[in-house]
Amino acid sequence: MTETEIWSKWESQVVNGVFPLRRFLGRSNHSVVFLTDCKAQKLSNAAIKIIPADPARAETQLSRWRMGAALSHPHLIRLLEAGRCKLGGHPFLFVVTEYAEQNLAQILPHRALTADEVREMLIPTLDALAFLHRQNLVHGQLKPPNFLVVNDQLKLASDTIRTAGETAGVDAASDMLELGATIVEALTRIRPALDNLPEAPSLPATLSPGFAAAVRRCLSPEPGNRPTVSELRDQIDPAGARTPDVPPPQASAAPAPEPEVPPVRAPSVPAPSVPAPSVTVPSVPVPSISARPAATAPRVPMSAPVPPAAPRPSAAIPKRQAPWLVPAGAVGLVLVALWAGSRVLHSRGAARSIADQTASQPAASSAATQSATAAPVAASPVLHEEIPSVSRRARESVRGQIKVAVRVTVDRAGNVVAENLEVRGSSRYFARLANEAARKWKFAPADSPSAREWLVQFEFSRGGATGHAVPVVRQ
Repeated sequence: MTETEIWSKWESQVVNGVFPLRRFLGRSNHSVVFLTDCKAQKLSNAAIKIIPADPARAETQLSRWRMGAALSHPHLIRLLEAGRCKLGGHPFLFVVTEYAEQNLAQILPHRALTADEVREMLIPTLDALAFLHRQNLVHGQLKPPNFLVVNDQLKLASDTIRTAGETAGVDAASDMLELGATIVEALTRIRPALDNLPEAPSLPATLSPGFAAAVRRCLSPEPGNRPTVSELRDQIDPAGARTPDVPPPQASAAPAPEPEVPPVRAPSVPAPSVPAPSVTVPSVPVPSISARPAATAPRVPMSAPVPPAAPRPSAAIPKRQAPWLVPAGAVGLVLVALWAGSRVLHSRGAARSIADQTASQPAASSAATQSATAAPVAASPVLHEEIPSVSRRARESVRGQIKVAVRVTVDRAGNVVAENLEVRGSSRYFARLANEAARKWKFAPADSPSAREWLVQFEFSRGGATGHAVPVVRQ
């Protein structure tokens, strides 16, 4: 059983009777993330991160999330709600955030960023860091998975934000150290070891001498030698808007190191470790989740008091589009080069997402093994086709075509009442656009009271997007 299959067993459960675990998105060595929704914020898509509730650290973690939820900046992920829950009788903490279509860690396995792309990425990143550092706050985890894309805009994850110096060695200077490591990793796809820093890390020749020198300063073993946000910004955006920030503090005595967050464990058996490159995991029974918060473990309201801060008005900072939003889908086209072999699975109730389809599976074999197939017809009774609107920058990043298929359930009147991604393609961004567009398709009414199913297929290219529908024929 694969890791995805194990954690997917949690799907369809509802955290505290409020947040459904709709789809397993991924995990780290201390957290698991699912797709959910947040009705209180009127968001159909949100992310919920679940971590073990260490009794010694739980209140500290919830306090950090409460503080992060009070921050407002266009380049910080919004924290929506946090609290405690139980999975299979075991205590956990959870935080609900905006849902991101992509992150930098998904891009780098396919290609490195160009120097221009790194510059574009750093402009909103430094805006967010300056905002935090002015309030004596730090990000604390500037790594590729925490550089996210929401609606074409780059945002930093917010669930790691904390007060500077709260944890040993985590301050403004350590943020600049991790940012320097991420810049090198984005340019070379190799992250320098921060516990054994090279004197002169290798950088591409396309980097300007001033920018290269600033990046090397970020990786200085001496905190006081690292640049401030303003100094690094001068190297990449000298004509940009300037706001004062604070210099990184000198190395000084720090509080005792904070204990590491314990690894996420499945409710009934130890959680699988994930050594690279292979994963060996045991079978895990489906967990149960308490229907409502326990009296002693209430949800943490996001309006709880926080330390006073004066956030900079977000309107003063222009949003910048993430330059690397689509390349992962572009370079990964080999994964979805063919439509053949798209698996068709049925779920009970609302449609559930299924695994990405393998392009190499023969169409004939798929037809023989699946319970339903899509058969084209001469003329589809489609009354309205909703074609996704793709930004120019996203279109220009596409090489070849990206194909996404959405199975829709249509009622007697011809309205789409449910949708399910059948072929996701290699980009969450295009998958989200396709899914949203498929909901708006309109079909001709039918005499039969039974619901019908159609496969709406979209193709994305530099020229734009196209779509057509074929009926799903049950065998």
